[in-house]
Amino acid sequence: MMQMEGLIDGIGLVAGLLTTTAFIPQVWKIYRTKSGKDISGRMFSLFSFGIVLWLVYGILLKSVPLILSNAVTLILSLTILWLKIRYRRSSIDKGAGN
Repeated sequence: MMQMEGLIDGIGLVAGLLTTTAFIPQVWKIYRTKSGKDISGRMFSLFSFGIVLWLVYGILLKSVPLILSNAVTLILSLTILWLKIRYRRSSIDKGAGN
């Protein structure tokens, strides 16, 4: 039984790793281009709230794969939102100078 639980946790960790690291190129692109104009703030806000709920769910279940993957995904999602807001303000400031 313990071997099956290890396999299940392993699958969960790999799934979490893959779906979480999928956000890294987006964070990098926004940072590099200094633009988040093509990112939907509403979508990432809803997504982040959903991730908070998944994180709470993982904590209640004491599921390490759910906790780890959703904690990191939440950080990446909130980073995307923060960069979107940050670079929107800097583009507004640049536009005001014209």
